[in-house]
Amino acid sequence: MKKIKELYKKYKEIVNYLIFGVLTTLVNIITYAIFAKLFHVDEVVSNIVAQIISILFAYVTNKIYVFESKSTKLEDILRELVSFFGCRIFTAVLDTVLFSFMIKILGINDLIAKCITQVIVIVLNYIFSKVLIFRKKDKDKLEENIKK
Repeated sequence: MKKIKELYKKYKEIVNYLIFGVLTTLVNIITYAIFAKLFHVDEVVSNIVAQIISILFAYVTNKIYVFESKSTKLEDILRELVSFFGCRIFTAVLDTVLFSFMIKILGINDLIAKCITQVIVIVLNYIFSKVLIFRKKDKDKLEENIKK
């Protein structure tokens, strides 16, 4: 049990990122189902609503639990929020372009192409969140990361 705790502590950020990524996916699917199936809202509109809600969910959980961002100033929160949405929109567009290219030009099976693009998107979203969005400004945190 001690070894598991040590591993979790060492890889906490990545583990939490994966956990909340799965939860974000569930939020997306459930929100879509509620709007499309329960309320009979158009599928495209339901998908857009589900994307917005899941991105907001991902922002909050990434900020608090994954990257443990301590920013409380409105300016910093808005910067994080806008950059988070911007990066997520960028990776969603990249996902769509790569997916289309793989299935229409390269003739790759759609499920294989979807898996490949999802790996790329997950890695890019993590990098963008770590480097651009929730970067730690605190000098102590920077020194702590250097020591690791």
